[in-house]
Amino acid sequence: MSQTTPSTSEDALLVSDYLNGNEWALEKLINRHQQRIFNFVYSKVHCRDTTEDIFQDTFIKVIKTLKNGQYNEEGKFLPWVMRIAHNLVIDHFRKSNRIPKFESSDDFDIFQFISDGSVNAEDAMVTDQIVNDLQKLILELPEDQREVLMMRVYREMSFKEIADTTGVSINTALGRMRYAIINLRKLIEENQIVLS
Repeated sequence: MSQTTPSTSEDALLVSDYLNGNEWALEKLINRHQQRIFNFVYSKVHCRDTTEDIFQDTFIKVIKTLKNGQYNEEGKFLPWVMRIAHNLVIDHFRKSNRIPKFESSDDFDIFQFISDGSVNAEDAMVTDQIVNDLQKLILELPEDQREVLMMRVYREMSFKEIADTTGVSINTALGRMRYAIINLRKLIEENQIVLS
């Protein structure tokens, strides 16, 4: 017998019930995990309206995936939904903010390439590709470094705000940012992304 906790095995049963046509099972699943997912999204976006939008989008994606028969992580429902929510949070920041320019600071020079407002279509396509490549690399960073980088770059938060939000000292936040930049540079070299 597989060792699943009552919670995960109940999730698996509810998913199975829903796939067999029991709409109520999905409602129970949503109600069961609503608070945790909502709190997770809110902790990232700090806006109730945006959180509600992302929360709804998360479950629209869950329903589509289940209905298409693409869900195959039985017993791991909550981590799967949290991953969908996390990806939608990243998408939200990607859509609402292009990577901002930083004042002349060597630490952030990898972001300086998006500086010319008058680019032609081909340059714009190349820039979009670079931004997409960079965003994929950012996702490969350790979570604490990625979190600081996202807050600083996509949400333009000060290091004091980052420290307050993440519950660490300003020095720790600065250190995580420095390591994030170092690691991102390594990833850029390894993946041979040309930033100019």
